[in-house]
Amino acid sequence: MTVSAVPPATPGAFLAALRGTRAASPPVWFAGPAGPPVEAGAPGERGSVLEVDPARIAGRTVAPVVRHGADAALLAAHVAVPLRLAGVALDIDADGGLRVAEPVRTGSDVLQLRPFDPERLGPIREAVVLALAALGGTPLVGVAAAPFTLATLLIEGGPSRDRLRSRTMMYDDPHSWAALLNWCADVAGESLRAQIAAGAAAVQLVDPALGALSRGDYFKRVLPHTQRVFSHLRGLDVPIIHTGIGTGEVLDLLARAGASAVGVDRRIPLDTATERVGGEVPLLGGLDPALLSARGDLLEAHLHDALARGTVARAHIVDLGGALPPGLNPAVLTRVVELVRGGAR
Repeated sequence: MTVSAVPPATPGAFLAALRGTRAASPPVWFAGPAGPPVEAGAPGERGSVLEVDPARIAGRTVAPVVRHGADAALLAAHVAVPLRLAGVALDIDADGGLRVAEPVRTGSDVLQLRPFDPERLGPIREAVVLALAALGGTPLVGVAAAPFTLATLLIEGGPSRDRLRSRTMMYDDPHSWAALLNWCADVAGESLRAQIAAGAAAVQLVDPALGALSRGDYFKRVLPHTQRVFSHLRGLDVPIIHTGIGTGEVLDLLARAGASAVGVDRRIPLDTATERVGGEVPLLGGLDPALLSARGDLLEAHLHDALARGTVARAHIVDLGGALPPGLNPAVLTRVVELVRGGAR
């Protein structure tokens, strides 16, 4: 991998913000609530997003820092890769969606899942080491999918808007549901722990499926398993980011799960999010991806509004509130960094 890192404009500000310390200019990165984005034209086309080649993962990880001067990098391994390393047969369909060859839909299916062996995470650990060598002093954040998102992928077997099969299992077979989420929590927790051991300075747990749940169901049937993920990180002094999509009704519970900072999707303004999680929780978010493709004056006004709303949080990191638009000109992201650093004072 032949890349060289661009030093962040505010060294140390990203990690300091996760711990609640504000900088004169908010840190900025492009992670989003569903995990690492893969830009159009970046190494790793659609057909290889589930690859476990450490050098290619590292190259995608470093790219946003090299191209745009982002203040941190998120490990650019697809959040389903740990499932593949655990022995789950996964593939990408013609529309770019994940497919599970043998979905998990009964108690017997759950019992067939073998205890996860952390030694299988070797490629992920190596990708972290390679990326850190190229990043210099820019912090690297490890990433994993939360138990609910992993479980719904295994149950649905592919893309699903309402996660109907998953919610049916949650109600109809709570014992198998709990066993499956515990297995997924252990996969996620061991993955995050391995990335920290390899040098990640912080970690992010993403739950893009979470919007399918009511607040009550999340509290009773999912939150304990998310907390199980974080139990794998006890004794490790690293900030923990927790984020997801459609999480407006449970933002406070994301913080209560054990996170140091909470990501906010595009549906919730940052000042409203602060009211819901409390003034002591650092927030990530503020960027509506739809505005990235809008006229320059609209994007600039949007950024100024987001920065103003973010001032009420204990600390704010500018981040995507959704997925990058397909075909977005990467120069727009560089412009975002310039605007944030030039307009936040």
